[in-house]
Amino acid sequence: MLPLLSLLIHTIQTFLIPICFVTAWGIMILAGWSLWTTARDSVKIAQKMHQIPCTGCQFFTADYRLKCTVHPSIANTEEAIHCLDYQAKTNPMLY
Repeated sequence: MLPLLSLLIHTIQTFLIPICFVTAWGIMILAGWSLWTTARDSVKIAQKMHQIPCTGCQFFTADYRLKCTVHPSIANTEEAIHCLDYQAKTNPMLY
């Protein structure tokens, strides 16, 4: 029984090493790919959010209760990117 078990372990070991090697590298490649796609998507979202002009608008109040006096429901959202009522601040020292 013991010699049969020993032979089985040595037979499996010859296949186990390459399988573990390929599996380990596969996991590393998938982890790297996941990090890359996460970073790429984060940059895309950040670029889109930086297009929101609300903080430079005259009607923006910077108060969490009423962010915009004209369109409070879309202030600081993606819908505000092409706001038709946007007016640049006349006094940049205000908020």
